[in-house]
Amino acid sequence: MTLLVHTYVRGRSGEDHFLDDPDHGLTLSGFESSRTKLWGSQPVRDLGARFLPQLATANLCVDPEDIPAFLAECELLRGHIAALAAHSGYFDDYVAARLANITAAAVRARDVDGGVIVW
Repeated sequence: MTLLVHTYVRGRSGEDHFLDDPDHGLTLSGFESSRTKLWGSQPVRDLGARFLPQLATANLCVDPEDIPAFLAECELLRGHIAALAAHSGYFDDYVAARLANITAAAVRARDVDGGVIVW
């Protein structure tokens, strides 16, 4: 299985509507094993991340009001890609690309007052 990231907006009656996906591959956020080996790993937690570690036990839904904090978390992790890759066993490019996809979804969410789901 593969983790995917999507951007959504809430309708007036509270239902979520997913935005159109970007080009092929830009919704990928990792292998299923990335839940624990990368995003939910102790090094990510030690950096102070609070959103992405949730993937170790569940899907992640970031509500619109939490998008600024989520973007800050993504930026924090971006500065530690080499260390996170070394710990997880994934290549630097793999970690950087998956984090870039997650960050891009969060930027889209911010621009439309939406949220992000990683599942």
